Amino acid sequence: MAKFLMDGPGDAGVTILLAHGAGAPMDSAAMTASTGALAKAGLRVARFEFAYMAARREQGVRKPPPRAETLQGEYRAAVEALGAAGPLVIGGKSMGGRVASMIADELHAEGRIAGLLCLGYPFHPIGKPDQLRTAHLADMRTPALIAQGTRDLFGTREEVAAYALSPRVEMLWLEDGDHDLKPRKAVSGFSAADHLRTLADTVSAWAARITA
Repeated sequence: MAKFLMDGPGDAGVTILLAHGAGAPMDSAAMTASTGALAKAGLRVARFEFAYMAARREQGVRKPPPRAETLQGEYRAAVEALGAAGPLVIGGKSMGGRVASMIADELHAEGRIAGLLCLGYPFHPIGKPDQLRTAHLADMRTPALIAQGTRDLFGTREEVAAYALSPRVEMLWLEDGDHDLKPRKAVSGFSAADHLRTLADTVSAWAARITA
């Protein structure tokens, strides 16, 4: 059964369930920073790890991550185990958000989730812009918000502008942000803290809107 890291007020109106990226655990610096910002904005955030990442933590053996498609069952099990009482948004960092996006429409149709939140979506592998991971996003029916840095190597603003995405998919572009949403302050004029505040404010307003 999934083990959760919980942040934010227990009586929050919306709970967000987040899975980690392919190579870093649920308590990575990037996930901890994003989670802290969301919790500070009044959202309840639960983080969990897929079995392969939990095994890395317990056994100290670093094995390659499995294909994202094979993790859908584990994500569904985490939704079950969490048993959120109120509105639930699923998502995650990079691969974690991608896995959530694969099951979002099914869970949304069943009335089990209110939306999808992706933090740095991997639109394509680095250096392989033709290998798109967007087919299911074209007809997505679930309200979705993707927070993306404009210089993310998994999908820049210029690249994503050419993709056919469902009108249900909203983009939050963070200027000069990388895959962890971090900007180069000297280049952009923004700090990581600035982007985290923008992320938290945007997600909070979006979550309130889709659950109204």
